[in-house]
Amino acid sequence: MTSQPELVADSSPAPRFSLVVPVFDEEDNVGPLLDEVSEVLGPHGPFETLLVDDASKDESVERILKWRDDHSADWLRLVRLEKNAGQSAAVLAGAERARGPIVVTMDGDMQNDPRDLVKIVEMLETGECAGVTGIRAKRRDSFVRRASSKIANWVRNKLTGDQVADSGCGIKGFRREVFLTVPRFNGMHRFMATLARYRGAEVREIEVNHRPRVAGEAKYGVGNRAWRGLKDCFALRWLRSRMLDYKVEEEA
Repeated sequence: MTSQPELVADSSPAPRFSLVVPVFDEEDNVGPLLDEVSEVLGPHGPFETLLVDDASKDESVERILKWRDDHSADWLRLVRLEKNAGQSAAVLAGAERARGPIVVTMDGDMQNDPRDLVKIVEMLETGECAGVTGIRAKRRDSFVRRASSKIANWVRNKLTGDQVADSGCGIKGFRREVFLTVPRFNGMHRFMATLARYRGAEVREIEVNHRPRVAGEAKYGVGNRAWRGLKDCFALRWLRSRMLDYKVEEEA
């Protein structure tokens, strides 16, 4: 996967943390999202936000650039992927270009609450863990989506040997080096906690806020996720059995 050059230079001081938001056809959400991110995270900076556009077909890019110009937001960076590559690729492209030691993520549909990111950053800064993932305790989705998610998480945990309450939650945070060292594949963003734990990292879960979608359309459903997710679980089961586990005792 390749990406077009990002539309801002890295001349400002290193941020405290980097927020990565994958965007695909969210033209009606990007403005309100940036308004909220600015209001909520501004007092907790310095920070940067990387909006990674996954080859949107609508006006998402134009509205992001207009918002940045209107607000003179030097903390906002836009990264454009050359072609539609999926959410995992967008998240990883952002993490690769992030300048903060901590990378937090949220979805671009306004269903995640950026207020939860503040606690996640604080937990990671203490060093008590290498990753934090969210649990949508009061999920604002349809019954079918909630039920299918519960079943999928149960199957996932059985096959991977890990326990994650809500693998589909977009609110996550990890030390940047974790993003850069876990195995890469399409769908990895849903398995970050498990991949990190396979490498011996401490990952914790916290309850987070979840809101109903008010604009745009959901990109995932039972039909386009179930079979792919099942294949990924079997792949992780194989990976777990073949993971290298070693420590160097001495170098002469």
